[in-house]
Amino acid sequence: MTTHTDTPPSSHPAPVAPVALVTGGNRGLGLATARRLGAAGATVVVGARDEERSREAVVALRADGIWASAVPLDVDDPESIRAATARVEREHGRLDILVNNAGILPEATASDAVRPLDPDLLLRTFRTNVLGAAGVTQAALPLLHRSPGGRIVNVSSRMGSLADQLDPDSPYHSLVVPAYQSSKAALNALTIALAKSLADSPIKVNSVCPGWVQTDLGGPENRAAAPTPADEAAEVVARAALLDESGPSGTFFDAEGPVPW
Repeated sequence: MTTHTDTPPSSHPAPVAPVALVTGGNRGLGLATARRLGAAGATVVVGARDEERSREAVVALRADGIWASAVPLDVDDPESIRAATARVEREHGRLDILVNNAGILPEATASDAVRPLDPDLLLRTFRTNVLGAAGVTQAALPLLHRSPGGRIVNVSSRMGSLADQLDPDSPYHSLVVPAYQSSKAALNALTIALAKSLADSPIKVNSVCPGWVQTDLGGPENRAAAPTPADEAAEVVARAALLDESGPSGTFFDAEGPVPW
């Protein structure tokens, strides 16, 4: 008589790691977010223009035991967006998390001769911070619909909150960077519109403010003055990316809670 000691296969398949695309994911807040998502079990795709820095980021993430890869992605370039999302589809077949992190703040380093409402500065800022995020999201939506619970996180700022900007007690009240502030307000408006249009789907869309982060976004002076390390700031971004099915959609929050629009 033969005795069978093998354990029968489970009727429940092993959980599949979520696939996360982080734009601007090769440094600063983006890299810190990629690291947090990877530590939570996600397969991370770093999307960024600088391919050499992206390779270095992937090496660092893999050294931490995170499954990571990189795709060239310039959010200002529609063809680059198409190529990047097509590659994600080829390599993963779906997308579970999109973090629209790529952004610019050229006013921080602009010449004093630049006018507060300089059209070129506004166009440049909106092209990346608003149209870039919208373009990546539009291209990624078919892949997010293949996920059992897609998540879109728009990295915004309290400087994009109209209520906060009118509050004299806000720590950001004295800052006047119209192109950046209005671009983040527009990004918040896209969050609301997209959440409403996807209300009948499992996809959740939220804006988050990571705080004043120690990154190169505002130049070397920002890195020296900002109080929040990127690794700490990434917590709220990752929290929005990893929401369960009971989590909110169409909201704006930071580490302390809801932020007024």
